[in-house]
Formats: sequence, C-alpha cells, structure tokens
Amino acid sequence: MSGVLVATSKGRVRKDRIARAMLALGTGIALVPLFLIIFYLLKKGLGAWSWHFFTTDPTGSFLGDPGGVKSAILGTIEMVAIAAAIAIPIGVGVALYLTEYGGDGRLAKGVRFLIDVMTGVPSIVFGLFIYISLVVTGVGGSFAGWKGALALSLLMLPVVARAAEVVLLLVPQSLREAALALGAPRWQVVRRVVLPTALPGIITGTMLAVARAAGETAPLLFTAAVVNGTTIDPGQRMNSLPAQIFQDVGQAQDRLVARAWGAALALVTMILLLTLVARLVQRRNRLA
Repeated sequence: MSGVLVATSKGRVRKDRIARAMLALGTGIALVPLFLIIFYLLKKGLGAWSWHFFTTDPTGSFLGDPGGVKSAILGTIEMVAIAAAIAIPIGVGVALYLTEYGGDGRLAKGVRFLIDVMTGVPSIVFGLFIYISLVVTGVGGSFAGWKGALALSLLMLPVVARAAEVVLLLVPQSLREAALALGAPRWQVVRRVVLPTALPGIITGTMLAVARAAGETAPLLFTAAVVNGTTIDPGQRMNSLPAQIFQDVGQAQDRLVARAWGAALALVTMILLLTLVARLVQRRNRLA
C-alpha cells in the first residue's frame, strides 16, 4: 500500500513539474515580444532624446531643424487629463450604481450590456462620432483639444466602469452589513466603507484606462488634428504624441522618423511613470 502511495506521489510531483515548466515556457514566450519592443524603443528612441527634443516645438521643416515634441507632450497630458476628469467620476458612479443600487434589475442589465458593447467598439468609431456630431456641425468651432478629450473619455469610460464594478464586487458583503447594522445610511456606507476598501483596485483600473487613452491616434486625428505650436487652450487645435508619431513615421526624412521613435519612447515612459505613481498610491492606501 505504501509503495502505491509513493508511486502516486512521484507521479503527481512529475506532473506538477511538467505543468510548472510549461507555464514558465509560455510566460517566457509571451515576454519575448515585450522585450523586443522595449529594446527597439530604447535603441531607436534614446538617440533622438536631448534637451532640444523636449523643449522645442515641431517646425514643420523638411530641410532644416525639424524641432522637438514639446507641444505634443503638453497636448497629450492636457487632453488625457481632461478625459480622465470626465470619464473617471462617471465610470465609478456607474459602477457604484450597478453594485450598490441597481442589482439585477432591467436598467442595470441594460447598462452592463451597453458597457460591454462600448468596450469592444474600435477607437476610430468614437473619433468619427465626435467628428460628425461636433466638428462637422461646427459646435464650438472646428478641431479642438476638448473634442479630442471627449473622444478619449468615451474610450476610457467603459474600461473604468467595468474595472470599478469588478473591484467593488470584491468588497466583502459583511463590511456593508456591519456598517448598516450600526445605523449608517447607504450613502455613508458607500463613502466611508466601500470606496476606501476598493480604492486601490479602482486606481489600477483607472491607470489602464489612462494608458489606453494616451496611446490612441485615430480619435485625435479626427478631433484635435495636428499642429506644430504649443497651446494650452482646449478650444484650439492641439498636438499629441500619437498624432505626431503618425505624422512623422511615414516621412522620407530620417530625422523625422528618428523623432517619431523618440516620441514613442517618451509616450511609453510617460505611461510607465503614471503606472508607478498609481502603484505608490495603491501601496500607501493599503498600508493605511
């Protein structure tokens, strides 16, 4: 009997080792494209980085100095910030309704279905929607930064709502019941118990939405266009890193292609810094 148990134990250990090896192999294969992308970005992009690259605007010149990407960096930060200010409160509010008030009602099911549909809609469709409804009709002028931010907010909204809903559902029901048993109204339970508990996960989902919005090109080409000069007025045309990359990468000039690689590396670095900040905030909230 003991011999059978030993043989069975050895068989399980062997299967466990094989499964671990296959998982490690699959993880390694999945990481290869990521490392290649990072390698090429560093190889091609670092050579374009300089003080001049970050402090000057594109000149539009094909013969002389092409300039840097200052306007693109500032435009990306401003439009993504406006989009986040629109999408995050609405997305978290929708998630709170679905988890705390909506339940399994018809309206809640319809909202969930709409969020799922919006998650799968291509970004260019949102750009075309804003272009047709606001740019073509001339609402608020022609191309404008706030229209680009609005298109990005439509991209962020379903991501924020879905991520926040999943995190809120993970909050133990016993915490809600204990707060309600103490006589706290529902809104105070949500504010003082549910939201603080789910905040780290909500921040993570928000960063995913911000990262997606920051890298989108098509919506901005239809709404904010591409300009050379720096502007902080959201009512004017506004440059962005994705649009600048799209414009430069197809040019025949090596200097413009090099600027596109530098802009791509700057965009990835910007998203990395945002993610690191979110992780630090998330860790601080957990320790608190």
